[in-house]
Amino acid sequence: MSDRMQPPAPPSEDQGVNTDRWLEPGKANLQVIYALYLVSALGGITVIIGVVLAYMNRGKCSEWLETHYTWLIRTFWLGLLYGFISFLLFVVLIGMPLMVAVAVLMVVRLVIGLQKLGRNKPILHPDSWLI
Repeated sequence: MSDRMQPPAPPSEDQGVNTDRWLEPGKANLQVIYALYLVSALGGITVIIGVVLAYMNRGKCSEWLETHYTWLIRTFWLGLLYGFISFLLFVVLIGMPLMVAVAVLMVVRLVIGLQKLGRNKPILHPDSWLI
């Protein structure tokens, strides 16, 4: 017998290796993305992480979940577009109310998406410009 220590054996299949399931495409991943979007409404930049996750996992799951990924990606781009237009309209003094309207629209879209996800239902019109 030698005095050397043996390296630890890698975990086997039957030991139940715990992976980060929230990163894999599916309902848990979508819930994380919705949460990241909602947190960003408070002033964070977590929406960037959320949209990256949405792009990474789009096309890798069932059709009804795909509608949620499309909805989230579309929400990001609409928020960016409408926010930019509102910013430009600050000059004529209607930018501030429009900025509030954009924030409300984004929160409404996220709440609708979360409700449908909780009920295991697809988004009916994920490519819409409003709700």
